[in-house]
Amino acid sequence: TGHSHAGQEEVYIFKSGQGKMQINDKKFKVNEGDIVFIEDGDFHRVFNDSDRKLEFVCVFDGKRSH
Repeated sequence: TGHSHAGQEEVYIFKSGQGKMQINDKKFKVNEGDIVFIEDGDFHRVFNDSDRKLEFVCVFDGKRSH
């Protein structure tokens, strides 16, 4: 469904697969090896629109509950 975090930046590191990412109103393709920076408060969402597993790591400061 996507979400945002007030007061927190985040980085997504795509480890395998391919899909799409949405940041605010912009959607774009993501692939293995891509690194995406999400600015403080930006809405973000990941879509796996392929038949392969899409794996990524989220990096943030740890002050969240999800």
